Amino acid sequence: MSGAHPGTPDVVVVGAGLAGLACALDLCRAGRRVALLEASDGVGGRMRTDRRDGYLLDRGFQVFNTSYPQVKRRLDLKRLRLRPFTPGVLAHTPSGPVRVADPTRRPESARALLPGRVFGARDLAALAALTAGDALLPAGVLKRRADRSTSAALRRAGVSDAAVAHVLRPFLSGVFLEDRLETSARFFHLVWRSMVRGSLCLPADGIGAVPAQLAEGLPDGVLRLESTVREITPAGVLLEDGTETPAGSVVVATDAATAGRLLPGLSAPEGRTVTTYYHATDRPPLAEPTLVVDSAGTVLNTCVLSRVAPTYAPPGTALVSTSVLGADRPGTAGTVLRRLAELYRTPTGDWRQVAAYTVEGALPVMRPPWPLSRTTRHAPGRHVCGDHRATGSVQGALASGTRAAREVLADLARG
Repeated sequence: MSGAHPGTPDVVVVGAGLAGLACALDLCRAGRRVALLEASDGVGGRMRTDRRDGYLLDRGFQVFNTSYPQVKRRLDLKRLRLRPFTPGVLAHTPSGPVRVADPTRRPESARALLPGRVFGARDLAALAALTAGDALLPAGVLKRRADRSTSAALRRAGVSDAAVAHVLRPFLSGVFLEDRLETSARFFHLVWRSMVRGSLCLPADGIGAVPAQLAEGLPDGVLRLESTVREITPAGVLLEDGTETPAGSVVVATDAATAGRLLPGLSAPEGRTVTTYYHATDRPPLAEPTLVVDSAGTVLNTCVLSRVAPTYAPPGTALVSTSVLGADRPGTAGTVLRRLAELYRTPTGDWRQVAAYTVEGALPVMRPPWPLSRTTRHAPGRHVCGDHRATGSVQGALASGTRAAREVLADLARG
C-alpha cells in the first residue's frame, strides 16, 4: 500500500508489535488516518531477529504455528519460506531419551508409545481422548469450558503423574514458561488443538520476518520508529522528545508493564521471564530438526536451529538454541553447557556462546480463570491490546489487535 494520510491522525497506536501492527493495518484499511509509534528501531516487539557474524538470532527461542486463524488470514506463508520441526519432541526421561510424537503424523514413533515405555495404557487412552476432543471441538466450545489449571486438567483427564513429570511437564514448561503447570487449562486446550492441527516452523529469515511482512502492508508515513511515548494526554500522546501527537483515539499496544504505566488503573498481568542461549559448534550434535526437552528441569528445551533452517548459521557451522526459566544469572551459562553435553551425549567444551537473550515479560502469567479474550476499551477514546489481553501467543496478539481496531471503529462511528 502507498500514499500517506495527511493531517492529524484519527488514531495513534502505541507499539509496533504484532497487536499494534494488526490494529494499525485494519484501521488504515477502514480509511482512518493512523500514526503507529514504535520506541525501538524496528517492528515486532518481542518477535525480532538479529543478524550477527552470519547467524540469525531470534530474541528468545520462538516457533511459528501455521494453524492459527489470524496467521492464515494475514500472512503469505509461502513468502516466509517456512522450515518445519520434526513432529513431536525428544524427551530425556530418567529411563533415557524417548521420542514422543503423534503416530498419525510420524508412524515410526509408534514404537516409543508402546505401553510401559513412557506411558501406561491408561495414559495413552487419556491422551488419545484429549487430543481427539481438542482437535474436533470448535474453539468456542473450548473457550466456554470451566477453567482450572493445566495440571488439574491433565489429572482430570486421567494422565498419570509419571507421564506428566517425565514428558508433559517438560514440554509444556517451554510453552508456558513455568514449571508448575498452573497456566489456564483453557489456554492449554487451545495450544494442544493448534499443535494437532498445524505445524511448528521457523521462517528462513528468522522469526522477525513475520512482523516485517505485516509492516509492508502499512501506508507510507504511518509507521514512526524511535518514537517513544512518555505519557497519554487528554489530547493524544506526549513523546519523550517533548513533541505531542494529537488524536481522538489512542490504542496502547505495548507489553503489559508499559501498558500499565501509560494507562493508570489498567489491570495488567505479571510476565514470565526466559533466557535463551545460542551456541555455535562445528559439528551439529543432532542430525534432525527436533525439539529436545529435559525432564530434569535444568533447561526448558534445546534444538539445533540450523537443522530446522540452514539459513540460521553460516556454512560449516551449527547453531544450537537452549532456553531456561528466569534471567541469566552468574553460573547459569556453565550449568547449561554441562547439561547440553549430557542431553546431546557429546562434549561441549569447545562450543562458542554467540549470544544470550533474557526476555522479561516474554509471556503473560495466565492463571485460571483466564478469559482468553476481553474488550480493549479502557476509557473513552483509550484502548489497550496485546497478548496479555488475550492469550500469550501469535494468535492472541493478532486477535487482540484485530479486536482493538474493530472496537475503535465502532466507537468512532458513534461519534
